[in-house]
Amino acid sequence: MLWRGARRPIAVIAVILFWLLGSGWLAKPLVDLAQPPNYRTPYVPATTPASAFGARTAIVMLGGGTNERADGTLVPKPDVYARIAMAAALQARCLAAGGVCKVIVSGGNPQHHAASEADTYAPLLLRAGIAKSDLVLENRSLTTWENARNVAPIVHAQRADTLFVVTSAYHMPRAMLDFHRFQMNPVPAVSDVRHVRTGMWPRRANLRDTETALHELIGIAQFHVYRMLGWF
Repeated sequence: MLWRGARRPIAVIAVILFWLLGSGWLAKPLVDLAQPPNYRTPYVPATTPASAFGARTAIVMLGGGTNERADGTLVPKPDVYARIAMAAALQARCLAAGGVCKVIVSGGNPQHHAASEADTYAPLLLRAGIAKSDLVLENRSLTTWENARNVAPIVHAQRADTLFVVTSAYHMPRAMLDFHRFQMNPVPAVSDVRHVRTGMWPRRANLRDTETALHELIGIAQFHVYRMLGWF
């Protein structure tokens, strides 16, 4: 409305930007920026030596949202299934090494659904082979920073000498920043990696990946700004 003469150039730029994002040519560098090279390979629990686990190990699985079905039931978002499988496999390897291995699921209800993320994931984790006595639910966190803050006292109370954090590659850099902020030095266990497909035609998946990448990159920038301001 303010720049009527610029409407056409703005429309052209918007179309080009949409095409670059949807076709993957701009989405790919954004996703690659959110997923640094050291996090682009999923963790392989089967290759973890027994010495990597302490006498008391904590495996923290971070929430990734829930979807509501037409009948009102809640299910994990797609990426979360890989996190559940990774947490279960990592705990099985830890138990085989002979230690005490607790799985801490951290995720509140930021979407205001009928149940928290942790409570929604719990049955699937039990079905994956994690004993109920080894499962700890932290269902109050609404952000990654709160994940780290609320998990810290649980980890310290368990006197865990080894800590793993399970989450997706795009989420791991921000998670590591927040966990280090609360004096924890976890081993990153990447559960899944996003891959952008480039081509001539826009793809909805590329737009979703762009949104995810921007969310993480803005979150990392927010972390550093808040640290400078003394808010974190």
